[in-house]
Amino acid sequence: MSDLAITPRDHDAPSPITQRSMIIILVVGLVSFAAMLVLGAYAPDLRSGRNGGAHALSNAATGYSGLVALAEATGRNPLIIRNERQLDSEDLAILAPEKAATNLRKALEARATRPTLIILPKWQTSPDPDHRGWVTARGLLPPAEPQGVLAPNWPFKIDRQRASGPLLTVAPAATGVQFNAPVILQTVSGPRIVPLITDAQGHIVLGRLGDFPLFVLADPDLLSNRAMADPNQARAALALLDYLNSTDAEAILFDVTLNGFGHSPSPLRLAFDPPFLATTLALLAALILVSVQALNRFGPIRRRPRALAFGKAALIDNAAALVRKAGREAAFGPRYAAMLRDRAVATFRVPPRFRDGAIDAYLDRIDPKNPFSTLAANTGEPHRPDALLAAARALHSWPRETGA
Repeated sequence: MSDLAITPRDHDAPSPITQRSMIIILVVGLVSFAAMLVLGAYAPDLRSGRNGGAHALSNAATGYSGLVALAEATGRNPLIIRNERQLDSEDLAILAPEKAATNLRKALEARATRPTLIILPKWQTSPDPDHRGWVTARGLLPPAEPQGVLAPNWPFKIDRQRASGPLLTVAPAATGVQFNAPVILQTVSGPRIVPLITDAQGHIVLGRLGDFPLFVLADPDLLSNRAMADPNQARAALALLDYLNSTDAEAILFDVTLNGFGHSPSPLRLAFDPPFLATTLALLAALILVSVQALNRFGPIRRRPRALAFGKAALIDNAAALVRKAGREAAFGPRYAAMLRDRAVATFRVPPRFRDGAIDAYLDRIDPKNPFSTLAANTGEPHRPDALLAAARALHSWPRETGA
């Protein structure tokens, strides 16, 4: 029914929370909430990948982060792939499964007839306790691990032997590219493997599977971080990637979904990526404007008036409003005339023996020019509020006009 003004008992006591404190709390809360949303959207991409694995994010000797950095420094635009959908590109994709149980089906289906390099696993490692992300070689993996990477669709055999000289490519387009062979060379052999890089005895180090642009690198030591420390190996690695990549390539794709660093598309991240970023910024600007308006009001707070006011006039106004809503104004005309008749009887001392019409006749003789009966009859005729009000006012002023 009304707004109550609640004031503290002690007007002189300072408030424990000032307006400045509330603004700081609000700003800190909003910034923290926004940071939580952004981190939640990009958390998968912020994972360092320094787990000592053999993948493009690893800084271990068996990883390939050095090759990624080298490709970046030479303008080859390397892209870390964390979602299989990003493999839908004509650019060269490098897959580095670390064990035979790795499921390559989705990745190979996404690549279809596009150039793809599969680096087979070779080393069995353990984490280095003194350096985070480094590993210690414990020996070679069982041959069944690299042999099972593409089984059963592409069966092949893994062989290991001591290198007997440099590795030379047999592809005419890459003539002159020369790798330094590691001490223990891992090679591959099979009925449908076309040799591209071999050792002096003809063992296949890099081969193409059938007529598809699907390439298998048997020995990962040619592209590992340890190999990139050798300038000659680094130059040969870049030449090899350029040879395997498609014409007019724009990037080199390094997949890490097979190594456990993939993620699904996030609806939250869509809000921070084009083209939805513009909408997010517009909503943020609107929120800031609303906050500024809430903190800076346009004038003092105006309290609402009481639903029911105090005093006789308010009571009369409320009663009149009820009558008006009920549509009963016309019925009050004759009743008002009867009330004024009773008042006139007392004022002019009308004899008690007069009744009804005799009373009006007696009152008419008091002012023949303005008879009371005519004024009283006028209050019962009109149905419009303005006409009824005029008749009631004329009847109300009749005693004063008679000099009473």
